[in-house]
Amino acid sequence: MKSYSGYLFDLDGTVYHGNVPIPSAVRFINTLANKGIIYGFVTNNSTRSPDEVAAKLNQLGINAQPSQVMTSSMATAIYLQKTHPHAAISIIGERGLKEALAGLKQTDVSPDVVVVGLDREVTYKKISVAARQIVDGATFIATNPDRMITTEEGLVAGNGAIAAAIAYASKKEPIYIGKPGAAIIIAAMKMLGLEKKESVLVGDNYETDLCAGMNAQIDTIHVQTGITKNVSLYKEQPTHSIKSLDDWKL
Repeated sequence: MKSYSGYLFDLDGTVYHGNVPIPSAVRFINTLANKGIIYGFVTNNSTRSPDEVAAKLNQLGINAQPSQVMTSSMATAIYLQKTHPHAAISIIGERGLKEALAGLKQTDVSPDVVVVGLDREVTYKKISVAARQIVDGATFIATNPDRMITTEEGLVAGNGAIAAAIAYASKKEPIYIGKPGAAIIIAAMKMLGLEKKESVLVGDNYETDLCAGMNAQIDTIHVQTGITKNVSLYKEQPTHSIKSLDDWKL
C-alpha cells in the first residue's frame, strides 16, 4: 500500500455515525497520532465550529485539535473574504456558519450575497425570503451540496436539500463551496502544510468526498462504512476502496 505523509478525513460516515464512532477509524487515526503522521478533518457539516468538532472527536476517543479541522463554513468564509470582502450577506444556517462569517457585514434587507448552510429549524418563510433575495439579484452561495447525511438514527436530509428548494424557487443554482469542490480540500492542505503529491483523502461518499479529492488532484481512499457502498459503477474510480480502515496498513 502507498505511503502518505498526510491524511484528510471526512467525518460523517467515515469517522462516525452521528454520535457513534466507527471503531476502525478510531484505531487508525490514533495510530497516525502515535506515529507522528499528519492528519486533519474536512467536513461539509456547517453547523459546528472547529472547537466543537475537535471536542466531539476527543469525546469519541480520537486525538484531535481545532487546528486540524476544516469545515465548509470556514471554507465559505475564506471564499467570501477573497471574492466578496465588502458584501452584505444574509445567512440561513446554524451557529457554526454564523460564527465563521461573523467578521463579514450582515443584513436581512437587500443583501449582496445569500449564504445557505444546514439549518435544522429551516422554515417556509426562510426559504421564501432567501429565494426572493436571490431573484432580486443576490449571489447565491451554499456551503455544501450533501443530499443526505448519516446520523446514529440513519440518513437525514442534508443542506443540499435546502439549497435545492431555494434553487428551484429562484431558478438560480448556487455556488457550492464544500465537497465535491476542490477549494475546501486545498484550504485544508494549506492549513496542515501538505502538498498534493503526499496527501490522501479518506471518505465514504463518492459524490462529495471522493470527487472532492479527485477535483483537488490528490489520491483517495474509499471506505465502505457510510453512504456509498460500491464504487464499481462509477466511471472515475477512487485510488483505493476498502471495507474499513482496518484494511489499510501503514
